[in-house]
Amino acid sequence: MRKLTGNESLVTEFLLAGLTGHPELQLPLFYLFLMIYIVTLVGNLGLVTLIALNSLLHSPMYYFLFNLSSIDLCYSSVFTPKMLMNFVSKKNGISYAGCMMQLFFFLFFVISECYMLTAMAYDRYVAICNPLLYKVTMSQQACSGLSLAAYAVGFAGASAHTSCMLRLHFCRANVINHYLCDILPLLQLSCTSTYINEVVVLIVVGVNITVPSVTILISYIFIIMSILHIKSKQGRSKAFSTCSSHIIAISLFFGSGAFMYLKYSSLGSTEQGKISSVFYTNVVPMLNPLIYGLRNKDVKVALKNVVVKIHSRDIF
Repeated sequence: MRKLTGNESLVTEFLLAGLTGHPELQLPLFYLFLMIYIVTLVGNLGLVTLIALNSLLHSPMYYFLFNLSSIDLCYSSVFTPKMLMNFVSKKNGISYAGCMMQLFFFLFFVISECYMLTAMAYDRYVAICNPLLYKVTMSQQACSGLSLAAYAVGFAGASAHTSCMLRLHFCRANVINHYLCDILPLLQLSCTSTYINEVVVLIVVGVNITVPSVTILISYIFIIMSILHIKSKQGRSKAFSTCSSHIIAISLFFGSGAFMYLKYSSLGSTEQGKISSVFYTNVVPMLNPLIYGLRNKDVKVALKNVVVKIHSRDIF
């Protein structure tokens, strides 16, 4: 603790309560989440490398997938190493500055992923509804612009939340009932008014849920209508297969995220919300490369070619 001067906070260090308070579960959970993190790193890094090195995957759809995997790779690395350390250490501390940095980057990557998934939905809409204009509409400049816009919105949203959090004072209570520095658990610890923060949460979260959700919904309404107008069964199946992986990824990300924040809507459900957030923060980044890799023919062909090349080099 330190003396309050100006805009400084009394709290210099927070303690993370972690996922569970049961000592007997700490080690098994450490190994479980270590495995999840390793799969996440290998899967996303492998997909990023595969897309970057294989010319067959240099298309708008895989450009967005490259960005999505990069976001998941960074996103999971913001809090998972600290979470793993907390399973095996007695004092689960994080400095005030470290907590604010973790909050900023966590929000930056989460919001950026929302809009990257939205850009991917628009890409599928153009590919299926306007295939003749696809190369013109989804030019390199357009793809770069959509990606930069996703990161810009993520930066703006994270900056708004973090700057509002920095104006709060944390007087004595410093135990965050979570395994990471998130908005709602931090607001519960503040000894000053959180009214402005709550308004910012309402506006920023509302915009970042409504805009992507409505855009994705409208895109897929047009996509489904276009698919239904395809006469051949084979054509409909091929058109649907090009966006099925994206539908699954969207459902997992937005569904688990909404479930987490609904659980946090009341103070009595904090523990349930904390446990349910594991799926949103840890499992989804692990599943995305598996979904796109296992369900995507182009990715499997590219991976097979890489394996063949490596095998042929070993022989000679």
